[in-house]
Amino acid sequence: MKRSFTTKVVVLFGLFLLLSGCTQVEITGRKQFNLVPDSLMNSMSFQSYGEFISQNKLSNDFSQTQMVKRVGANIQKAVERYCSEKNISEKLNGYDWEFNLVEDDSLNAWCMPGGKVVVYTGLLKVTRNEAGLATVMGHEIAHAFAKHGAERMTQGLIVELGGMALSTALSKSPEKTKSLFMQSYGIGTQLGVLLPYSRTHESEADHLGLIFMAMAGYNPEEAVTFWQRMAAAKQDAQQPEFLSTHPHDSTRIRNLQNLIPEAKQYYKR
Repeated sequence: MKRSFTTKVVVLFGLFLLLSGCTQVEITGRKQFNLVPDSLMNSMSFQSYGEFISQNKLSNDFSQTQMVKRVGANIQKAVERYCSEKNISEKLNGYDWEFNLVEDDSLNAWCMPGGKVVVYTGLLKVTRNEAGLATVMGHEIAHAFAKHGAERMTQGLIVELGGMALSTALSKSPEKTKSLFMQSYGIGTQLGVLLPYSRTHESEADHLGLIFMAMAGYNPEEAVTFWQRMAAAKQDAQQPEFLSTHPHDSTRIRNLQNLIPEAKQYYKR
């Protein structure tokens, strides 16, 4: 009888956590499970971002740097306008937007919680123009806006740290928690239970990013053109989609083409 009672308590507690941590992603409506406070994620983000910027060389190309900052600011305004129109501006509480261009040949960019964005100079060879850059920056900012990192952090805390609260994990296992934070934002690879969510997040960021770039005044059709260029720029053969944390290029392009009519409704409103 005692075991039965204990089991019921555990189940009820689990259901409470699930319900209290379940939120809905804007635009897509997908349900997500997130128990990580924005304040803690932003604090970790700002510290990690500051360390990264101090350890890497910022581009000294004034024109390219200004383009990154200009496109970033345009996407920022689009996100803020979207939130204002939907009466959800509180989602951006604690944001401290920053856009930097870093000297690195990698075809990469990322956004941490709170609007901390980095674009690598190597990516500009593929973006080619502001619309191409808006495609990438809209996508990366969408990851932060949809709290994908916090969602993955929640999964990691449950899987790797036994459901430990983030504040407790930071005090008891700071290095492991920091590593988990970096993994949650794609710095490092992981094949296992978290993998399927990464493809979901990528597709969702494509969707939200397409809307944001359209609201910022960039033709969403340019997103398809950019990803076609990106596919051609990849030197290594693509691994099977089921082993990848990103959708296959053909899948991504097809999905974006299907989303163009929706995005066009937001274009130059």
